[in-house]
Amino acid sequence: MSAQPTAAPELPLAGIRVIDFTQVMMGPVCTQMLGDYGADVVKIERAGAGDLSRSTFPPQGGIDNPIFCSLNRNKRSVALDLRDAASMAQVKALIAGADVVVNNFRAGVMERMGLGYEDCAKLAPRIVYAVGTGFGESGPYAHKGGQDVLAQAMSGTMARRADPSLPLSVYPTALADYSAGMHMVQGILLALLQRQRSGVGQKISVSLYDSMLAMQMQEAAMIMMRDTEVNWAAMPLSGVFETRDSPLVLVGAFKANPLRDICAALELPDLSLDARFVDPDAQFANKAELQRQFRDRFATNTRAHWLQRLEAQDLLCAPVRDMREVLNDPQTLHNRMILESPASDAAAYRFIASPITMSSACVVLRRVPPRLGQHTAEVLAELGTKAAGRAS
Repeated sequence: MSAQPTAAPELPLAGIRVIDFTQVMMGPVCTQMLGDYGADVVKIERAGAGDLSRSTFPPQGGIDNPIFCSLNRNKRSVALDLRDAASMAQVKALIAGADVVVNNFRAGVMERMGLGYEDCAKLAPRIVYAVGTGFGESGPYAHKGGQDVLAQAMSGTMARRADPSLPLSVYPTALADYSAGMHMVQGILLALLQRQRSGVGQKISVSLYDSMLAMQMQEAAMIMMRDTEVNWAAMPLSGVFETRDSPLVLVGAFKANPLRDICAALELPDLSLDARFVDPDAQFANKAELQRQFRDRFATNTRAHWLQRLEAQDLLCAPVRDMREVLNDPQTLHNRMILESPASDAAAYRFIASPITMSSACVVLRRVPPRLGQHTAEVLAELGTKAAGRAS
């Protein structure tokens, strides 16, 4: 079942064909964004199995796995056995007529199949060939399996906590996968732009590891240039605090004397006059006592009460909410961050939309996430049509 193409202004990537060998998250989140903005994304999947995320969790509400669906709208699925010579010939024919090839296999996998960059560039000199790996295509970890949690651990991200007394833990959102996927989008778009000038394609490469390092650019620069640690979550005037009913977060920064204003909001004596908290160094040295006083005060009233008082002092603060609250928040709805399939569709699809808003390129659900191999006959038939067109 596919949603019918929606009449709209031409999207920026209309006419760009992407041959997508990716699976799980890093690659699919990249190719989904390309598809959202008009690219014809042809997803090559293993016959009989498909993308691993089709079976990551037991399907809920029917045969459509929400994990897979969240990453694979606006794509067409072609299921092939790449060990079969005829199927491999069809894949190469697809690449010969494509603009972009994307994969996120371990280093060397595509080369062993005869689908490395040099192979694809012979088929299509203008090809933009994008590779996503765990740690890089070469080097000591090139052949190590890449995964978001491993990248968190090996990049230093997991070791950084608001308080060293807290146990180490896995961050529950796939930061490395998403950031690397977005870096891959950027690399592909840059390569397509350069191709307009040079007439030839190129290879671009990103890794989970590098993306997590890049995310810590401020912290890394402080260590390399001043041999000093910086931890934004450990600032003495910031933190998550429990109120009488639910938690809030406070960021005491970007003001001349934020402690004075926090004390005014909490109806405490002005602790910025106390020698223990008179300047940032003193506040760091006595953070435990300072935050104890904050916690005790926040516990005396409700979150709504304290948010109102903090905002009256122009302090940065917010409620700590769960995902169900966020999905129904009026700002989420106002920003059109929920993308839904038409009510007439037999199955209901609801996704997070693209976070990029363009005034003349509105993202719509042109195609619902495909069934495994749903478009195999359609896409392969197009090869014959194109061949006939070249012959005539």
